[in-house]
Amino acid sequence: MADLLEELNTTAEAGERDQPPAPPDPPSADDPESPPDAAPAAAPATRARSLLAAHPVADGYSGLPWTLRELHWYDFETGDSGLESDVPRLREGQVGAQFWSVHVPEAVSADRAVGATLEQIDLVKHVVDAHPEGLRLARTASDATDARNCGRVATLIGPALGAALGDSLGTLRALHSLGLCAVTLSGTSWAGPDGLTAFGEEVVREMNRLGVLADLSGASEATVRRVLAVSKAPVIFTRSGARALRDHPANLSDELLGAVGAAKGLCLVPLAAARTGPSVRDVADHLDRVRQVAGPECVGLSGAYDTAEPHPEGLPDASCYPRLIAELLERDWSEAELALLTWGNVQRALRGADFTARAARERRAASTATRELLDG
Repeated sequence: MADLLEELNTTAEAGERDQPPAPPDPPSADDPESPPDAAPAAAPATRARSLLAAHPVADGYSGLPWTLRELHWYDFETGDSGLESDVPRLREGQVGAQFWSVHVPEAVSADRAVGATLEQIDLVKHVVDAHPEGLRLARTASDATDARNCGRVATLIGPALGAALGDSLGTLRALHSLGLCAVTLSGTSWAGPDGLTAFGEEVVREMNRLGVLADLSGASEATVRRVLAVSKAPVIFTRSGARALRDHPANLSDELLGAVGAAKGLCLVPLAAARTGPSVRDVADHLDRVRQVAGPECVGLSGAYDTAEPHPEGLPDASCYPRLIAELLERDWSEAELALLTWGNVQRALRGADFTARAARERRAASTATRELLDG
């Protein structure tokens, strides 16, 4: 019955149902309308932890799978191995969900990309199985909420590189059956500087049918615009800031941010110094810009922890999210906007992908198209 009710709601409405009414800001002693004995407002750090207790962080990108496979030994349970995000740090940072990227390095040849991606998916499942008190696999918004309600960090598999599909929709379906939630559409023959080819458009349609999110970080502007036109599900940018503030290839111009907002996509701003700057304030500046241009329902967080990316000072690991939220509170972000930033917007994107997939599967069967057939 719950599934039936979900299908009767629009994608936006389904996402909105995850947001309980935000509690009012505590009265300020400086407010002339406050009663004489009103308590002073809590410090931003205290308010940040209180807010994250109700609306934990959904972290859009972690490089843990590749990092773990290169370590001879690690202790994910006690945090005694130099990782940037393990169970203690995730709990301290009040992280409720995390996308574990199964990207492979550029040095891995194309013919090894599929196998290396499968090995990482297998590693993710092994790590989650080995830490059942801290982690739980998830692929939908409902799964993530269930994990959070049970005190676990929801672990979502993805994104994978487009190269991992091997130009095969059958491989896409196989990876999805193993739990893959997102694919990065860049660096392939069918999603390049000139946009999507005919086969690339079919990849996007099949991802919509399966409920796999399209990640457009690093994609060309032509590809971004064409995916926004073709996709019926929300798109995400797992590691993109505002190009107006920092000229990084993965960052988005104000024009593109406006298009993302119009399409109700999601820009996940990374905690990566090369992309967003060397300080907490720099990251907050990018979040402000994306909120202003794309809208508060189209901005999220991406730790980019356990990757090769250096992090801003003050945000060295996943335990530091409360520090960033405190900075945003000092910038007069409302608690409702912060609830969307941390948890609600990712939930909306996941629900949108699921809703679109259910509708698409009623209209079309699995595609048997090939790149050779469509692109020649």
